[in-house]
Amino acid sequence: QVQLVESGGGLVQAGGSLRLSCAASERTFSNYAMGWFRQAPGKEREFVAVIHWSGSSTYYADSVKGRFTISRDNPKNTVYLQMNSLKPEDTAVYYCATDRRFQRAGLPIAQFEYGNWGQGTQVTVSS
Repeated sequence: QVQLVESGGGLVQAGGSLRLSCAASERTFSNYAMGWFRQAPGKEREFVAVIHWSGSSTYYADSVKGRFTISRDNPKNTVYLQMNSLKPEDTAVYYCATDRRFQRAGLPIAQFEYGNWGQGTQVTVSS
C-alpha cells in the first residue's frame, strides 16, 4: 500500500502563500491521479484539486480556482499544491490522496474514488 506524507503546512497571514508537498512511497505513484482535499473545523472534507496521472490536465474547486496550482514531479514521487492569495476560509487540514484506478482516463473528484490518504497537514490563515 502506498504511503503518503504531506508537508508544508503552517500559519500564514491572509494574502500570503504556502506550498504543500505530498511524497509517495512507491514509484507506481506515477500511474495514478493525485488529489488534494481539505477539512475545516466542523465541516465535511471537500475536494480541492486533482491532477491527471500523466500531469496533462488538472481540475480545481471553484473556491480555489485561480489561486491554487496543483503539479507533480513523477521522478520524485511527489505532488504539490501551490497556494497563493490565501484567505482565512482556506484554514483546514489538507490531505493528499491517490486515485483507486490505474491510469484513469478522466479526473476523479469524489472521495470514494481515492484509495490511499495521507495523514494531513494543517494550514491556518490569519486575518
